Amino acid sequence: MTAPQRSEPARPARPVPAQPGAAPVPATGPGRDDSDLLAALLDGMDAALCAFDADGTVTHWNREAERILGWPAAEAVGRKGLAGWAVRTEDARDVEARLMEVLGATGRRVHEFALLTKDGGRVLVRVQSSAVPGADGRPAGVYCAFSEVHAQLDLERSIALSEALLEDASWCVVLVDADLRVAVLNGNAAAALRTGRTAALGRPLGEFLEQGVEEVENALQYVLAEGAPPAPTELWVTLREAAGQSPEDAPPARRCWRSGFLRLASPLTEEPVPLGVAWIFQDVTEPKEHEQESARLRFRGNQLHRAARAAAECEDPMEAAAVHLDFALAGFADDALIDLVLDRPEPVPPGALGAGGGERIRLVRAAATPGGAAGPCSPMAPGGIPVAYPEGHPALQAAERCGSVRASATRADEAAARWAAARKWPEGSVHALCAVLRSRGRTLGVLTLLRGPARRPFDRADTAYAEDVAARVAAAVDLAQGK
Repeated sequence: MTAPQRSEPARPARPVPAQPGAAPVPATGPGRDDSDLLAALLDGMDAALCAFDADGTVTHWNREAERILGWPAAEAVGRKGLAGWAVRTEDARDVEARLMEVLGATGRRVHEFALLTKDGGRVLVRVQSSAVPGADGRPAGVYCAFSEVHAQLDLERSIALSEALLEDASWCVVLVDADLRVAVLNGNAAAALRTGRTAALGRPLGEFLEQGVEEVENALQYVLAEGAPPAPTELWVTLREAAGQSPEDAPPARRCWRSGFLRLASPLTEEPVPLGVAWIFQDVTEPKEHEQESARLRFRGNQLHRAARAAAECEDPMEAAAVHLDFALAGFADDALIDLVLDRPEPVPPGALGAGGGERIRLVRAAATPGGAAGPCSPMAPGGIPVAYPEGHPALQAAERCGSVRASATRADEAAARWAAARKWPEGSVHALCAVLRSRGRTLGVLTLLRGPARRPFDRADTAYAEDVAARVAAAVDLAQGK
């Protein structure tokens, strides 16, 4: 009598080996779902994985291991050892001993050795191995994760580069998220922004920059949308004062940063997803200012040379003085005035200028640019009524002191709009520079140069240039007076 035949359940197309030391997984029921999940997890790993039981038999082999070595799991699982197929026979004993030594140790072990591919090639891999405990707590096998050495080195270099940029780089590095908020920055960047490394996290750039933040954010948005620009960009910004820092102790707030940008995208998505922007910049304010100053000096020197040649062709000396001013105004000021000293100064009552009294200097307008419109400086008819300058006017001060005087309308002045009108200057003037006209030891008058609100105040370099122009104008005025 024959025994009844039992029907065996259908075997899966790809066998899923059990974890070392674990109970056998049933072919049906809840255990089957766990087995499928384990297989999906192993096959989805970015690192190659293989596992051995305590006897050295291969129990796990994922798709990344198959990709690197070419051996499919169906041919790898169940083999005892690696000799002859994944490792050369001559090297197998040493390789297997190094892998299995973790059974009697704690922690991980890292090794590098060459494995064989199915087509006979060799691949240098870096392996991390650790023991797998069984149900009784004793080592039941070995877990090995490996990858090609060059891929591992690329990852380590990327991590090392990131750490070096955020710790030791001489450049300033700021990582900005997709919302344009600071995510990470190094010490140099924190010092440049006048903040701390932790205090800046999550804050928008507008909290650190007073001017230029629009340009910076536009550059960051461009990089997020289009990618990194082909060349570094120079951005001028004005920093806000640090908390608790007085304006006198703060360094100059206007800085020039030579900036490079890199778009950061996640490598773990099918489509590139921007994570933010790496903003790398270096402070180049000083060399940039020296470069601008050199260009400014070259331009002004050329203007003086051209003005001298043009003035030499003028028959009227006052016309030559006006030509000097026309060349001087280019890129320097908006308006210019020439006021000459009257031959007979007005007497001053005793006590007005000192205990002994004196004589008040009176100035008459001799040449001026057209008020409220662009145009050349034009001489006026000789004679005329003295300009009603109030006492203490910058032009009068320049004539009395025989030196240059600078003046500007302050923001705190409520009557700043009437500042120019009170001084008998063209409307809209907010910065003035008065240079005395001296020739043959005599004060001939005052040259006044004016700037509008769109220009910066006059500085010492501007004063030196204005005095050069005043010396040429004074020579022409002296010739016109013929004394």
